[in-house]
Amino acid sequence: MKLETFIIKRLFLMLIVLFGVSVVVFVVARAIPADPVGAILGGNAPIELVDEMRRRLGLDKPLFDQFLDFMSGVVRGDLGVSIKSNRPVIKDIAEFFPATLELAIVAALISIILGVPLGIFSAVHRNKLVDHFCRVFSILGVSMPVFWTGLLLLILFYYRLGWLPGSGRVGIFTVMPPKVTGLLLLDSLLAGDFGAFKDALSHIILPAVVLGYSATASIARIMRSSMLDVLRQDFIRTAKAKGIGRRLVIYRHALRNALIPVVTVIGLTFGSLLEGAVLTETIFGWPGLGRYIVNSLLLLDYPAIMGGTLFVAVVYSLVNLVVDIIYAALDPRMRV
Repeated sequence: MKLETFIIKRLFLMLIVLFGVSVVVFVVARAIPADPVGAILGGNAPIELVDEMRRRLGLDKPLFDQFLDFMSGVVRGDLGVSIKSNRPVIKDIAEFFPATLELAIVAALISIILGVPLGIFSAVHRNKLVDHFCRVFSILGVSMPVFWTGLLLLILFYYRLGWLPGSGRVGIFTVMPPKVTGLLLLDSLLAGDFGAFKDALSHIILPAVVLGYSATASIARIMRSSMLDVLRQDFIRTAKAKGIGRRLVIYRHALRNALIPVVTVIGLTFGSLLEGAVLTETIFGWPGLGRYIVNSLLLLDYPAIMGGTLFVAVVYSLVNLVVDIIYAALDPRMRV
């Protein structure tokens, strides 16, 4: 199968998935046993005002008509108007998503920098001390909940030691750099404001470590498994028999082949970091898209809930698509 045909099929599947996500999000939002109009106006609002609000929000229409309005807006790029902020949801997403994206990027970098070497050392030194440490580290990373890890690190590094700040993207006395990309670390570097960069970096360390810990464990486990499988191959034994140095065999011949499945895991992990940032952002007061969706849930802000959730699904699907394309380009067998 040609790569172009493979991409077209994956795009078609992605559209089907997004439609299914849209249906699920709409149904779940409408199934919540609460009245958004009552949450906005209060329980003692006049009947006329309640009816006017329901008409303005489109809640007086049949459920199927509401779904058609929602889908037609999605196709046009209109996710509705947030009940809380009274702004288009797409503008709220554009404001809050860069913080989530920055957090996910730093968490992904931490997980790659730690996970890949740990997996390599664990495979090379199988059943030795470093291997046992990596396995325990991986088990803890996969099994420990994000909120538990976050609270432990907050108590230790913020409350007890005072080494790192506890919440927010920057301190209250730090002047925000001019907004170019929305990523504070990058914007502060572009502005040459190294004080703001240092402050933003200190604020992002704790939430990024918490968010990236489980991803680090997953990458380390897959890297170890893939490396062990490659080290058993005939071409590795042939390279050793030819007298090639052990380090050269591991890092030039084995590592290159072992990284193919790890690339896929890294891509999928990045997508999961974006959707898994909800708890992390809530714990650390990080002003990102996850916290925005949580606050919208508390206020029954239907347009913000559905728009934010659908946007995360789109980003996750795009990441999966890119990973599939990269994997198919690296390994033609995946196109079959």
